Parts: sequence; structure tokens; C-alpha cells
Amino acid sequence: MYIRKSNINTLMVIRVIGWLLMIEAMFMTVPMCVSLYYNEYGCAEKFFYAILITLSLGGLTTKFVRPDRMDMHRKEGFLLTSLIWVVFSLFGMLPFIFSGVVDNVTDAFYETMAGFTTTGSTVFTDVENLPKGILLWRSLMQWIGGMGIILFTLAVMPMFNKSGGVQLFNAEVTGITHDKLRPRVSQTALGLWGVYIGLTIIMALLLFMGPMNMFDSICHTLSCVSTGGFSTKNTSIGYWDSRYVDSVVIAFMFLGGVNFSILYNLAHGKFKQAYKNEVLKWYVLICLLGTVICFADLYFRGENRNVLDCAIDSLFHITATISTTGYSVENYSWGQFSLMILIILMISCACAGSTSGGLKIDRMVVLFKNVKNEFSKAIHPNLVTTVRMNGKVVPYAHVQRTVAFLVIFTLILVASTTIITMFDIKVFDSFFMSLSALCNVGYGFEIGDSGTLESLPITVKWLLSFDMLIGRLELFTVLILFTKGFWIKN
Repeated sequence: MYIRKSNINTLMVIRVIGWLLMIEAMFMTVPMCVSLYYNEYGCAEKFFYAILITLSLGGLTTKFVRPDRMDMHRKEGFLLTSLIWVVFSLFGMLPFIFSGVVDNVTDAFYETMAGFTTTGSTVFTDVENLPKGILLWRSLMQWIGGMGIILFTLAVMPMFNKSGGVQLFNAEVTGITHDKLRPRVSQTALGLWGVYIGLTIIMALLLFMGPMNMFDSICHTLSCVSTGGFSTKNTSIGYWDSRYVDSVVIAFMFLGGVNFSILYNLAHGKFKQAYKNEVLKWYVLICLLGTVICFADLYFRGENRNVLDCAIDSLFHITATISTTGYSVENYSWGQFSLMILIILMISCACAGSTSGGLKIDRMVVLFKNVKNEFSKAIHPNLVTTVRMNGKVVPYAHVQRTVAFLVIFTLILVASTTIITMFDIKVFDSFFMSLSALCNVGYGFEIGDSGTLESLPITVKWLLSFDMLIGRLELFTVLILFTKGFWIKN
């Protein structure tokens, strides 16, 4: 059978990966320096080896791979975006392996993928005994992945304005549609990263003003603004038992779930646009409603000492769930009703264009409005209806894509749950961990004798790693690579 050749500019994709590997090596120098500062010379040495390997391979790739043409289009955007998240995880796991904190590739890759995808689930049972350099690298991975690897590249390498910048931007940035805040994609990326860095600096200073030391403040800031959830303490935020820390974390978890285009407009004094944003209103309403429900559940079951504790802890966990951060302040025996609310929030999650995972509120609003229109058309067959968001008509193609996204998401969730049950894991646990991975929430599970992810079978860990990847890149970007039409010439 004759199969047409692909028209994908593969050499250009490989060359860009080489550039990105050098950027990853640059980020690795930060935890290496921290290791030296804390006299962790053995850990610093391992980071040096990882940097050397990553930098060398990246440099050799950019030197010897010479594509005939420099252009990139939609296919190159999908391919590069998917590959770079895997490649970053493969090289990002080297410090874990070299330092000996994990003894196998599976756990190292899982931890790294959970970092870059901001999922935040971990194979470590005692993070407090990890070297400072490793702890910082875990948080830094989440910070890089929160805003996006490709988006960072577009910000620091403006050359992509003329070479597939739009395609790369659309392939990685979450949501139904993507807002260009500035004429050039690189300018938009730089503006979004500017807001991201600004939030990071402010939160780090606020945490440092409380009971946290500088190191813990930085680590938790990096994982919080990225809605990742990695912590330097086994009991997460609950370690400090501080309402000041809880309040700061709540505020920035919430902001991490807001579309960064809105935050960009707010930073530039465009308050009216934020006030009129329909999705933002739904986000605030869902957070408040979820808090009230969980507050009532916790209070009447006597889980907390007083009303204030119930209110703050409910708000904390609702915000941590809907933003997909996954932090905790205390271990609760959540009631079945509250647990169901948390699962719903895990699915819907926060706004598109944020650092959160899940289906996104934007899609849920579009779906509900479309369902409403279908009921109206059932009564009035000749009625012409449209879905509107923020006063603008959502193109029918985008509505169809949203419906398709929900269908594919459901099928993957069911398939992942089914496969995991084959390893004699309870149905609910299988469902919960699959959902948590797909939505990049990272809540833990009571699995096996040790009650941790460490005890999961190897196959399950690799499956969950894949779930985390497609969840972060929102299904289509990754799954399209497995279609025949992607690889043949148009």
C-alpha cells in the first residue's frame, strides 16, 4: 500500500529541542548552587553531571542538526510541544537518579512528570529528608511547567515570531480560544511571564514575612503560583499551623486558577474587563458555594473546633482542589457528600489560560449553554440559537470541539480506570487516581501496604504519567500524534 510521506519539518523540531535542553540545563544550575550553599556537595556534584549531559546533548544537537528550512506549522507545533514535555522529564529526572533519592527510572520519571505537569503527586514518603537542592528542583519544575515550557521559549526567543510561534502558542496554552494580548506572540508570552514572575516575587515576600524561612518560602511559592502542590514538609502547609500562611496560600492558589490574560489586564489597570468576565464570575461563585457546602459538612460532623477553623479549612481545600494545587492543611475524614463536591471540582477546575488542569470552567459553561439551547430547539425546532460568552458568539466549531473534548476525556478516564483495576486495585481508588492525574490535581491515595504511590505497580505509574501529560496539554495536542492523518503529507 502506498503511503504518502510526511511533510513535517522534523529536523527543525529536533534543533529546537536542542535549544530547549540548554535552557533546561540553565534552570538546573539554580538547585546546584543551592546545594553548594547548604554544603550538600554530593548533591551539587550530581546536578553538575546532569547539567553537563543535558547541556552537551543540547549543544551538539543545535550544532550538527541543520534543517533545510526554518519554518514550522501546526503539525510541528503539536509534535514539538508533546515531545519537549517528555524530553524535559527524561533529562529532568537525572538529578533524582544520580543523587540516589530514587532507585529506579519509573519513579524518577513519574516524579519529574508530576513536577512539570504541576500534578504534584509524589513517590516520596518522607520529603523532609531530601537534600535542599532536590527539594528546590521539584518546586522549580512545577514553576517552569505552570506557565509552560514552550511559552517561556517564546518569551526568550523572539525568533519564533516568524517560525511557528502561533502554532506553538496554541498547542500548549490551555482553553477553547487563546487571547493574543500583544501583536506578536513573543510579546504576549513575555507579558504573561511578567505577570507570573510578579506574582512569584510578591508571594515569596509575603510568606517570608510569616513563620517560613526563605528556602521554604521560595519552594512553596514556586509550587503554589504554578498550582503544583509540591511541599518541603510531609504534612504540607499544615506543618506551620498558621492562619497567616493559610491566607496567603489561599489567595495565590485562587490567582493561579485565574486566566492570566485577566491578571495581565488587571496589572495594566483594565479592571472593567475583569469585572465583566463571565468565567471569572463563575469561578468566584463556585469557590464560595463549594466552601459553604464543605463548611456545613465539616461543622455539623464536628471535624473542627470552631466556626472560624471550619470556614478557613473549607475555603483552603476548595481552593486547593478547584485550582488543582492539591495542598492540605490537615487530614480530614471528609464526608461522602463533601468528597463528591471535591471530585466535581477536580473535573471542572478553574479558568482556561491559568496554570490549573481539568476540563476548565470555560468549557463547562459552554457545554451547559449548549445543552440549554438543545432543550429550546427540542421545543422549537426552527429556533436559531447561539452560545455566547462575555457577550460574544462562540463559533459552532469551538462548541463541537468542546463536546469532543468532553467525550475523549470521559473515554480516557474510563479506560485508565479499567486498566488500573486489572492490578487488583479498588474501583474507586483507580477512578480517583486516574481523575487526579488527568486533571493534574495530585491528591494522594491509600494504596497498598505503604499507603503511598510508591507501592503502585510499574505499569500503573507509567499509565498515570501519560495521563498527567495529556491532561496538562489538554488531550488533542498529544493524542493527535497517534492518528494516521498527522503523519502523512497533505
